[in-house]
Amino acid sequence: MGLFDKLAGWLGLKKKEVHVLCLGLDNSGKTTIINKLKPSNAQTQDIVPTIGFSIEKFKTSSLSFTVFDMSGQGRYRNLWEHYYKEGQAIIFVIDSSDKLRMVVAKEELDTLLNHPDIKHRRLPILFFANKMDLRDAISSVKVSQLLSLENIKDKPWHICASDALKGEGLQEGVDWLQDQITQSDPSNEDMRDK
Repeated sequence: MGLFDKLAGWLGLKKKEVHVLCLGLDNSGKTTIINKLKPSNAQTQDIVPTIGFSIEKFKTSSLSFTVFDMSGQGRYRNLWEHYYKEGQAIIFVIDSSDKLRMVVAKEELDTLLNHPDIKHRRLPILFFANKMDLRDAISSVKVSQLLSLENIKDKPWHICASDALKGEGLQEGVDWLQDQITQSDPSNEDMRDK
């Protein structure tokens, strides 16, 4: 670490680096959300389905986020678990207009929450009930009920209604996530040690 990096750290000018996993079924809007969170000059105009995963970066006032945008296609979901240990927070995106696959989203969420690399860690989870602009969209309260989010007792979580195309609801979610990360232990230590 160079002298300027040390000085910036001492003065509180250096942003803390945070690794976030962005998960959810395919076509839920994960890549569009991450794209909207980047500065406008860094945003991609054409969003295509993610194959495997991509890594994106964006910054807030106090944090520097490295986001692992994981493909939600069925054949790639088994890759998610290889990144759980690195994750310090999770963004889980749900297509609130896709009522038929809400059960699949709940199954994937349950699998995630019961994985040994996640289960005993107090990782903040931000849920985006996305695509609220669509006529068939159900409310974030209904999404929360269908996913049984009230049963998550050992991790802080928050759900935001969002429209990724317009950027609506995204800042609220990121602000909550930033607050959770800055006030929690950065290692998200294993709760079994307590």
